[in-house]
Amino acid sequence: MPRILLIDDDKRLAELLGRFFESYELDFDSATRPSEGLAKLADGSFDLVILDVMLPEMDGFEVCKQIRKQSSIPIIMLTARGEVMDRIVGLELGADDYMPKPFEPRELVARIHTVLKRFGQATNNTGPICFGSLCLDLELRQARLNDIVLNLSSGEYQLLALFMQNPGKTFSRDEIMNQLRGTETEVYSRAIDILISRLRTKLKPEQFIKTIRSQGYCFVGKPS
Repeated sequence: MPRILLIDDDKRLAELLGRFFESYELDFDSATRPSEGLAKLADGSFDLVILDVMLPEMDGFEVCKQIRKQSSIPIIMLTARGEVMDRIVGLELGADDYMPKPFEPRELVARIHTVLKRFGQATNNTGPICFGSLCLDLELRQARLNDIVLNLSSGEYQLLALFMQNPGKTFSRDEIMNQLRGTETEVYSRAIDILISRLRTKLKPEQFIKTIRSQGYCFVGKPS
């Protein structure tokens, strides 16, 4: 049963989701303060985090940054205003999806299942894949560059796994969206560019991801 952690200072929302998730076989826990949520993440085994932007102590963007320093666990962010810029900032910091408040709980459950399925598909194979100094260990869900472990978000990991399992193949933005996300094309088109940019930065000084003009992106490198 997937374990879900909600970090949100709205106790009523926690009570509502706790009751609702039971019928969908989701194990649920919650924290009203970021420090409490980060402590629970450190002590417990969770499969996904639902993270509000407006929080006491520190905002959700800072919490997202703190989580990403330690873990690639999938993160769905909640934005009260639902503004595009808030969503983009969250994605840039390593979030995997977002939900504007107020939301329909059934849609949140659907997004949780989609993100977990996507994360599982990117990590359900075993064995390392290496291209020169870059190695992806599918069993450990870990990437190394020059023997240094890369700090990747779950979205970055999924994208790198997609590329390294299909070297030489050119993926359009739509194909990448279909593989990794599959909703809200307008914002997700921007999200793909963000993911590509973040991944390229983390792979420097190597240049494994090539832009194919008017077509998309291609992973280049010699298998080793």
